[in-house]
Amino acid sequence: MAGAGSKREDRAGRVVVLIALISWIGCGQEAPQESFEIQGAAKPALVVADLDTRQSVAVEALALRAGSPRVLPRKQILFGDLHVHTTFSQDAYLFSLPAVGGEGAHPPADACDFARYCANLDFFALTDHAESLQPKHWEISKQSIRECNERAGDPANPDLVAFMGFEWSQMGLTPETHYGHRCLIFPETADEKLPPRPIAVADRRVNALGLANSISQLKWSDPLNWSRYTGFVDYAESQLEHPVCEEGVANGDLPKECLEIAETPEVLHRKLDEWGGDVLEIPHGTAWGVYTPATATMDKHLAPENYDAQKMRLVEIMSGHGSSERYQRWREWEVDEEGRRICPAPTDDYLPCCWQAGEIMRSRCDGLEDDECERRVRLAHSYGTEAYTRVGRVFPDAEPEEWLDCGQCRGCFKPSFNYRPRESVQYGMSLALPEAPDDEGKPLRFRYGFIGSSDEHSARPGVGYKSVDRGLMTDVNDVPGGGASELIGGGTMNDPQMPQRPQPGEIGLRGNDGRTQAFLFPGGLAAIHSESRARSDLWEAMNRREVYATSGPRILLWFDLLNGPGGEAVPMGSEVELAEAPAFEVRALGSFEPMPGCPDWSREGLGGDRIADLCHDECYFPSDERRPIVGIEVVRITTQVEVGEDIDPLIEDPWRRYDCESTPEGCVIRFSDEDFLDRRRDTLYYVRALEEARPAILGDPLRPRRNVEGRVESIELCETGDDCLADVRERAWSSPIFVDHPARAGGGAGVALVELR
Repeated sequence: MAGAGSKREDRAGRVVVLIALISWIGCGQEAPQESFEIQGAAKPALVVADLDTRQSVAVEALALRAGSPRVLPRKQILFGDLHVHTTFSQDAYLFSLPAVGGEGAHPPADACDFARYCANLDFFALTDHAESLQPKHWEISKQSIRECNERAGDPANPDLVAFMGFEWSQMGLTPETHYGHRCLIFPETADEKLPPRPIAVADRRVNALGLANSISQLKWSDPLNWSRYTGFVDYAESQLEHPVCEEGVANGDLPKECLEIAETPEVLHRKLDEWGGDVLEIPHGTAWGVYTPATATMDKHLAPENYDAQKMRLVEIMSGHGSSERYQRWREWEVDEEGRRICPAPTDDYLPCCWQAGEIMRSRCDGLEDDECERRVRLAHSYGTEAYTRVGRVFPDAEPEEWLDCGQCRGCFKPSFNYRPRESVQYGMSLALPEAPDDEGKPLRFRYGFIGSSDEHSARPGVGYKSVDRGLMTDVNDVPGGGASELIGGGTMNDPQMPQRPQPGEIGLRGNDGRTQAFLFPGGLAAIHSESRARSDLWEAMNRREVYATSGPRILLWFDLLNGPGGEAVPMGSEVELAEAPAFEVRALGSFEPMPGCPDWSREGLGGDRIADLCHDECYFPSDERRPIVGIEVVRITTQVEVGEDIDPLIEDPWRRYDCESTPEGCVIRFSDEDFLDRRRDTLYYVRALEEARPAILGDPLRPRRNVEGRVESIELCETGDDCLADVRERAWSSPIFVDHPARAGGGAGVALVELR
């Protein structure tokens, strides 16, 4: 008996030692997310002045190059990022874990330091997901943003303006119920100027806890990071401490620390109206097929109950999740006369994933009779049309390369993954509701200005300023085995020779496509034509849509209607009615070639260790050499004049293209639309300024290989440690100029349709 007792004591002693060892290993590995502090003061005044001076010189040089006495308004073009996540967002926290290649917590303080010293931005906004943004984190974020602004110097001329916001992340499971993600940005940061709490789409906390408990099991295989996995569980559990807000109670009468929910845009707008403050609501990632159901369209977004023209002034056309700009005529599937879904055959510009599911089945037909093989191929086609977001679930054991480039926008510039063409910005801009006039009696339509952003998930606003270090400049977790995609993707099959029917309701990360990381690009930027650096001037410029987007480089762009009302020129974002042919001018200047490393002022201001940790020793560091602008493309879109009018002929991309002399001095072109009056259509125009082609991270996402017939027969995914550079023409997109035809005033009653040409 004594021997047995000694053995029990020995085992107990070993357990105590093991627990103590695990505790010792786990402790101190990572400070709590909320404990980080902003380290950098304001940028040196000379640094800010130098950028402003360079821009002034460029404006004057372009005026001379134009050969015209017309002088542009002396507004500054300021660059920033209005879509940034910290690890207060659940997905960002997940991606920070070591099992998926994460480098640890990145709280709001990191965003301020990175924007100021690494990216050298003029403004940024925090937009963590409302669903997982806990009350204490909402308070910490607000305080961090205030401190960031307090360090910015003179409020009339700050080195950096930080805005507060959150993301409303709606993901409908069907095209009819999907409205997508929107960033909510607020002009001021005082408590009384902000909503009492972020507004979520749904209560997803139980699901979050289930994921956290699964993730926590990784601590046994990675005990050196024990505390980071258990910390993720603590984070998920703490979300459950706050009750869901009572329905039917006005926003201002709810307890401060409850979870407020708005399941639809209509409810979101009602709650924002109850709060009563100023806000910009910015849709983003509209064509991104990771969560946007196949065949979804923007039509329902324009319904009066879902669209608020005063709040929804801007749309994100480009981000780290790709471009959502271009409309395409292909469809994910077709519907026959009896309402059955049919998988279309491939074309030169599109490979349907439902079709490729059949090809995967065909490759597994060894040992099957020909008739049975073809039956299963047809079954795979059919099942593929049932998967709104995760066609890969038809064959969850298939390698990513087996799906080739199905679902992707071939020939598009840095396209969103699994592209949804009728959720594209161009498609949306062509829509109108003649039966639902706006406040001025005109058909209701989207009148968006265009911005770019990063949608970055490690508190790094403005990434994308160099084509180096894919792990820094994108949201990719660059680790062997696929990082997050490997952890949460893949699956098994009962019979590898039989396609599986996807289960409805699965829109989350489980079953993620292993190709998605090939479509996580360096972020875009928002550019603002502002009267000054002051917060109020930035906000006014965003509201008047005098903004544009870039794919990352700081291209300078002006787009003006020369013969506006009263004969005065009006800038991009303007809305006019014109009884003559509109005449336009575009002026564009390329971005500066970057230099390696970081400038001395950045290291001195933030410290070498902090620069190495946060910026990976690569900062925005412009040389004096500008890249050439090689082309200007003009897009013309006319809006519908009756319900159900065919969209295809309304979108002309490009309507015109102008080559520019390949010099660093920039490009100036003028054009007019002599058909405008005869066409009798409300029309919008916007331009793209294209830089000379140069290597870019993931410039060719899947690197498809074609056979002699031009058919894609294989793809090559980016390997760990590879930036996957390929030549692209980086670009800037102006906001549209909306030119309404006088015959269309008041809804255009009695105006006959004319053939578009």
